[in-house]
Amino acid sequence: MRVTPVNEEQRNTRDRLVMENVGLVKLLAHRLARRLPPQVEVSELMSIGTLGLIDAAGRYQPSLGVPFDAFARRRIHGAMLDALRELDWAPRSVRRMQRDLDDTLSRLRYTLGREPQDEEIAEALSLGAPEYAKMLDQLRAAEVAVVRQADTDEEGRSLLDVAMDSNDGPHAQLERREMRTLLVEALSRLPERERQILALSYQEELTLAEIGEVIGVGESRVSQLRTQAVARLRSLMRPGLTPGGDGAGVSGRQGVKAQAQVPGAKVRGAA
Repeated sequence: MRVTPVNEEQRNTRDRLVMENVGLVKLLAHRLARRLPPQVEVSELMSIGTLGLIDAAGRYQPSLGVPFDAFARRRIHGAMLDALRELDWAPRSVRRMQRDLDDTLSRLRYTLGREPQDEEIAEALSLGAPEYAKMLDQLRAAEVAVVRQADTDEEGRSLLDVAMDSNDGPHAQLERREMRTLLVEALSRLPERERQILALSYQEELTLAEIGEVIGVGESRVSQLRTQAVARLRSLMRPGLTPGGDGAGVSGRQGVKAQAQVPGAKVRGAA
């Protein structure tokens, strides 16, 4: 990660912001770790997140009108997610399984003209219901959060727009906005229950057990449905991420970070 060069005064301000917000790194690391397999250590996430915090403190511009906490959260969380993607610790067999599921979802969606149901997906994969559920459990090892909360400031503006790095340039900012639009469109096409699970997980930041209490299923089933929802998102967004695909104006650079509110989000304790 590139850390922006600073002078002495800026360094003092940066150090103060870092010291005042170290606890934020720990908080975000533990929240992210809850969604990941046990082999991902919280200490590693915290180390990476601390670099994100330092970078955020060096880049922060109070004139943007965004609280430092909101600005730093996105850089800390983004640094952790980027590191997980680069590490790619999922076994090849799991990655292959992930591609098979994505391809199956895309094929069924084209054939049926709608989002396929669980039973149809399992049948297309030549799996019984128990085997398909086991497959979703295994795919959790490849799941990295793809939906990140995007709040609004007091004027109702998206913090994604307000907190964009002024050094990104107009092309990068336009690309990010297009990516967010693509993600929102994909989210709107998910089945209601899967959309609700993503909202409760990534916006309300409930645990799997808490989500299960809200929607009335077990923790294991919540994990499977969330993994399936993420797979749907990947297959829905893939045409727009592929050069020459349906997503006009969106390049194939998948490294662009997208943040979006989950449509139809339900608050904690919603029925």
